[in-house]
Amino acid sequence: MTEGAYPQLEPEWVDEVLLAGADDQACLHLDQPITRAGLRRMVAERQRALTEAGLRRGGACALCLPPSVAFITNLLAAWRIGAQASLLDHRLTRYEVDTALARLRPQVVVTAEGSAAPLRGFADVTEQVCGYPGRPATTTHAVIQLSSGSTGPSKIIGRDAANLIEEVRRYTQIDGVPRGGERIVSLASMVHVLGLVGALLYGLHAGVKLTIPARMTADGIIGAVAADSLPTTLLGVPFHIELLASVPDPPKLPQLTGMTTGGELVRGDVYTAFTDRYGIRLGNMYGMTEVGVIATDLFGENRPAVMPAPGLTVREEAGELLVSLPESPYVGLADPARWADGWLHTKDAGTVDPRTGLVRILGRLDSQVSVGGLKVDLTEVEHTLATMPGVAAAVVVFDAAIEAYLVLDRGDRLPAVESEIATRLAGYKRPRRLNVVEQLPRTATGKLVRDRAVLREATPVAASGSAVSGADAGPG
Repeated sequence: MTEGAYPQLEPEWVDEVLLAGADDQACLHLDQPITRAGLRRMVAERQRALTEAGLRRGGACALCLPPSVAFITNLLAAWRIGAQASLLDHRLTRYEVDTALARLRPQVVVTAEGSAAPLRGFADVTEQVCGYPGRPATTTHAVIQLSSGSTGPSKIIGRDAANLIEEVRRYTQIDGVPRGGERIVSLASMVHVLGLVGALLYGLHAGVKLTIPARMTADGIIGAVAADSLPTTLLGVPFHIELLASVPDPPKLPQLTGMTTGGELVRGDVYTAFTDRYGIRLGNMYGMTEVGVIATDLFGENRPAVMPAPGLTVREEAGELLVSLPESPYVGLADPARWADGWLHTKDAGTVDPRTGLVRILGRLDSQVSVGGLKVDLTEVEHTLATMPGVAAAVVVFDAAIEAYLVLDRGDRLPAVESEIATRLAGYKRPRRLNVVEQLPRTATGKLVRDRAVLREATPVAASGSAVSGADAGPG
């Protein structure tokens, strides 16, 4: 494999920003505590393994690992080499992973032998490092993430080391985030920006001990909090708050100082139930993969509004929220409708109070929805269904759950379509109901109609409705 020529991928930032600190300081806890000296040793071991596999400075690798020590050490090792790391959610199907790799074209792929057990917060895995017929990094980004999935129209988002460092330091200026000597119990996936930067990178930089529960159940989360006396902040998504709020009489947790949620605003009844049961602050954080944290309300003082994070400007234009961003985060995409002239179009509807600067998010303008705290792009699901054998046309909508309307080449192919969906889409992306119709409604200009009321009037094929089998993958 040839070495890329990207001097901006300076590996020294890993040691200076993330791995520095006293040797005996416990910085991670996954099953057992890991000191900074131990983490540096494990990262060095993975660095040697990746180098032996052919990864060099300016090279490109892809990680498809569950939350684990292996994920953390391989990511830091790749960056320490000066290589670009693409992050793939371990819950994706083989089809989705293969499609993503074909788009990303890394030189090295790191996967796990076996699979993670359901509801596990982290896994004890053995890495499998394989060469892939790809190429060195074509950009100077340190990390590559996919916006909502790995197929169809999902966007490839890149962030360089300077951008990641900037966000980590932005966290240090936000009132209410844990400080050195405290602890984060993270329920958020490290493949996505909240768990990656808000928990892992910030925790390593600020000397905040990062703990991941062994099991993502209410008892598992409460047990992880109770296992350490350090002041503790929970970090998760609304799904986790609903889970914890459902516990009728939780034990006293004097070390638990607060919880921060990313994603959509928590429902009022859930907010009240959670704060009443646990007696702690419940804060909200608004962010995007493209930027990281954008605005916060960590003490619930401005609910449902949030205040822009230090160094960021948020403005409203024609009902859409725009965020200041010097460069486009999109790889291989020049779309002024998403980024132009230093402004990122969030595709979120919202308002900005001209007097206070407080931001209110009013919902998505595009097709992205949240299922159990995980982002799903309905366009991606629709694209996947429409390109499957036997499917002539497809429309995907969301109303409490994902639902699909299909026109099939032959009326008896629904079981085959259901089976194919299970191989192409992760559990949380799959439609909960398939409606086979004779014809999809269209506008006068031939565009497919996505209005649910109109779709329900479409003539169904006999015995068309069917609940897709298979449990959700669950958030993480």
